[in-house]
Amino acid sequence: MGDRANVVVVRENRTHELYRTGWAVGIDLDLLEGPTPVLAMLSGLRQDGWWLDETMAQGGILLDLGRKVLLFFAWEGPSTELRHRAAMFELIRAAWPGWEVRWLYDGSAELREYVGLDPEYVRCRDTPLSLAPFLAPDDEDLAGPDPGGVVITVGTNRCHVASDAFDHPVREGAALLGRLADAPGHGGCRLHVNSGIHIDPERRQLGWWTLYSSPQAYRVPELWPGWTVEFWQDDWQRHVRTSDRFSPAAFDAGEEARAAVLAEAGERRAARARNRAQVTGPRTSPA
Repeated sequence: MGDRANVVVVRENRTHELYRTGWAVGIDLDLLEGPTPVLAMLSGLRQDGWWLDETMAQGGILLDLGRKVLLFFAWEGPSTELRHRAAMFELIRAAWPGWEVRWLYDGSAELREYVGLDPEYVRCRDTPLSLAPFLAPDDEDLAGPDPGGVVITVGTNRCHVASDAFDHPVREGAALLGRLADAPGHGGCRLHVNSGIHIDPERRQLGWWTLYSSPQAYRVPELWPGWTVEFWQDDWQRHVRTSDRFSPAAFDAGEEARAAVLAEAGERRAARARNRAQVTGPRTSPA
């Protein structure tokens, strides 16, 4: 698999070990198996001294065995989906009894900070922004129950949706307002998006949230000088309360969501088992 993640294990004596896995997309599903199986998955993946930077690491985990702290982040997976995030965290906490479980919004930089290393090592401050295109209401990328995307509400009467496969639009700063002038309009948004922004141009106030990690998430106020910026983390309901233009369709966040997550976890275990069989299976000598 080409998707990559940093994994850090902090031992009881406070030393730490760095690993790298190629199963970053859906890495949150692996956490449902609990601490011992996750540690067993790391065999042969030791990667000392070279960290994936914030543009390359599509996920990350830190296990502090002494303090029983689990930190993680991902770009994709049930934990980044509006319909499944709450169920995902509930199931992870059940699989890690006695552990503190926390999501990292700033990705690999926060992993390094936790173990006392300089976060600048994984920063990519000079990388040009990848601007997210705006999507029309009938765009095929918005089809399906979990289309993702970034809902952007402006004032009391405007609503737009951007792709979530690029840099978070909030990182564009006030230049985003100029781009929005020509963006396709949505009367409202009932989609199960995984990120959002509300902009009040008159008061120069902005609130934003995300269910996936976003590099340099805590630097956003610097990108909007003269504005009041609030980071709502994963509180999408705050956006709903702030703007009546965003009202995602009702969904079952309980048993139905838990069943969907567990089914996906089972499929992932089966895929991993097939991959191991291909790697370790018997080889036939050529005739």
